[in-house]
Amino acid sequence: MISRKKTQHGFTYISLLLIVAAMGAGFAAFGELTSNAVKREKELELLFVGDAYRNAIGQYYEGSPGGHKVWPKSLEQLLKDERFAFTRRHLRRLYRDPVTGKDWAVVEAPEGGIMGVRSASEAPPSKSANFPAGYEVFEGAQRYADWQFVYTPVQAPTASK
Repeated sequence: MISRKKTQHGFTYISLLLIVAAMGAGFAAFGELTSNAVKREKELELLFVGDAYRNAIGQYYEGSPGGHKVWPKSLEQLLKDERFAFTRRHLRRLYRDPVTGKDWAVVEAPEGGIMGVRSASEAPPSKSANFPAGYEVFEGAQRYADWQFVYTPVQAPTASK
């Protein structure tokens, strides 16, 4: 006659393995969820900081003294604009690229200087559609480096006859 005790040991071991596997799957799903949330948060910060740079570059360009508009030659000039009798500050500090954690890549103006910034990241963004107003140019971007925060000067209306 076979003892009942021996068959119970295998059942307990298999039950324990199933519980450990279920916990592993749950932790993996939680990790994926957390990773996506962190990525979305970095994208929001990228939009916020990119806009701060775009606005600062616009203020520097439009505020050029003497009517001759010039682009900043470096991002540091946004911190300390010495073209006036008093120092103007367009940014409080230089912000890092939230996605890479490094310095921003600059977008150069055709006539020289910096007209915008972009991320140097080649990673694909999680957001690719349904952007708010002002960000439509980011729709369908394949990588964060395609998200360029460029100041576009407003063209003066031309007189028509």
